[in-house]
Amino acid sequence: MHILIITETFLPSTDGVVTRLTNSIRYFMNVGHKVTIIAPDLGVSEFEGAEVIGIRASKLPFYRSKAFALPNRRIKQLIADIDPDVVHVVNPALVGASGVYYAKKLQYPLVASYHTQVPRYADYYHLSIFKGLLWWYFRKLHNQATINLCTSNVVKEELDQQNFLNVHVWKRGVDTKLFHPDHEDEAMRNRLTNNQKSKTILLYVGRLAPEKEIEKIRNVLESSDQFVLAIVGDGPHRAPLVKYFEGTNTIFTGFMHGNDLATAYASADVFVFPSTTETLGLVLSEAMASGLPIVAADSGPTREQIQHETHGLLYDQHSVESFTETVLRLEDESLRQRLAASAWQDIHEMGWDEQSKQALDIYQQAISMQVNHEK
Repeated sequence: MHILIITETFLPSTDGVVTRLTNSIRYFMNVGHKVTIIAPDLGVSEFEGAEVIGIRASKLPFYRSKAFALPNRRIKQLIADIDPDVVHVVNPALVGASGVYYAKKLQYPLVASYHTQVPRYADYYHLSIFKGLLWWYFRKLHNQATINLCTSNVVKEELDQQNFLNVHVWKRGVDTKLFHPDHEDEAMRNRLTNNQKSKTILLYVGRLAPEKEIEKIRNVLESSDQFVLAIVGDGPHRAPLVKYFEGTNTIFTGFMHGNDLATAYASADVFVFPSTTETLGLVLSEAMASGLPIVAADSGPTREQIQHETHGLLYDQHSVESFTETVLRLEDESLRQRLAASAWQDIHEMGWDEQSKQALDIYQQAISMQVNHEK
């Protein structure tokens, strides 16, 4: 197949969507398929042999930390010139909306995948009044697709309730060679603790944004001097967070990638994940593969990955006190070690191949459905 991927985000950006895409693309090409990517122009023109066609990107007034490509008529000509066997639009919203519209107009098999609960984010940006409109907009886009993908059963149920059509759950994956307990490193531990390596490291990895609810972690630091917090990542909320955590044992590292990120995971003691708005939370799988116990909100997508008292501890998402009390339980080193061992045992053979094979099967289904429709 020649697979065309149109995405709202790609390298050099790093998030769960980009991680999934890069691993999938690598697999597709390794088994003989051709891949072309259309993405915001952030200076990347190829990925391991796959052409990346950049669409002019700019920063939006309400989200200055990232550049987005807006809807663009050029997409129509690009799709026609590339003439793919299938079009996969990832997280259609802006440039992806053009991908959906023109793939449909030109009658190409179309797969769309839903990765970000944008309507839920509205609450954190004081835009709750627009939630209904946002659901209408994303439903209109996704229901143009032959097949829709999402990343958890709970999100599928929500999309079904919102009348999204033909939704399938895309399996999760993780790079278990990159993320592994053996990558623990004393120098990294010193860096994450500001040379207080005897303390218990609470690690957060991800975008720094209001909906991630990172502020919850401060209560833990005020309740116990055993912990230090390492925040790995960047985003629009970094400056307020730096101010909020001032005077606490908190280290902001900025972005980390590849081996540095893997070493950070393996050198920490507990992974904390306060967000309740995730469709999957790939960082949970990366932390488990690195041998870390998890503390996460008791939510649907989280329960699909984390078994309470087995891989980590789940807290009541409606209670800051519950979060604090749950993390404080992990002052107990024997509990940390038991949960960490179980988390690693249950994920260390996962890899990315299964979810990539599933995507290829979905593409073939979309092609067959398009052929039957044209008959």
